[in-house]
Amino acid sequence: MLDSIAVRRASIPDASDVFRLVQEYYDAVSVVVRDDRTKLMDYLTSAESGVWLAYCGVTAAGCILYHPLSEMAAAGEVKRLYVQPAFRRRGLAQRLLEELERFALGHGDEWLYLDTNDSLQAAIAFYERNGYFRCARYNENPQATIFMRKKLPSRVQAREEPRP
Repeated sequence: MLDSIAVRRASIPDASDVFRLVQEYYDAVSVVVRDDRTKLMDYLTSAESGVWLAYCGVTAAGCILYHPLSEMAAAGEVKRLYVQPAFRRRGLAQRLLEELERFALGHGDEWLYLDTNDSLQAAIAFYERNGYFRCARYNENPQATIFMRKKLPSRVQAREEPRP
């Protein structure tokens, strides 16, 4: 039997799981410019930012981070989407992204942005399946080669669409 899957917004007691998963992400994709623990704690404690964790049973198996793009009107950024290899193909990445998008929509965002790298073909395909399309560079990430964005539905549209 498969473990139950739950996705929830992380808080301070989840910090060790967040640190562990983000570090695994950094190592998996060889990230050079890394957020330190202080910055990750800002994501956990700020009402404007957020971290979501995906659990399989009691194991924190995936994460995603969000922060507003203050230099752009009504926009936020998707960061650090990661699911441990042993837990992939169970829908965790999809559920993490959907929770982040609901949060961004509730915060009044009209657009979500992200950056990635040409070597992450599965991630690129995942984002494209979820309505993200390539756009101009919007940040100075030295490792990013691909920049994407998605137009979020209006709040009225979001209320009218049934939730799966």
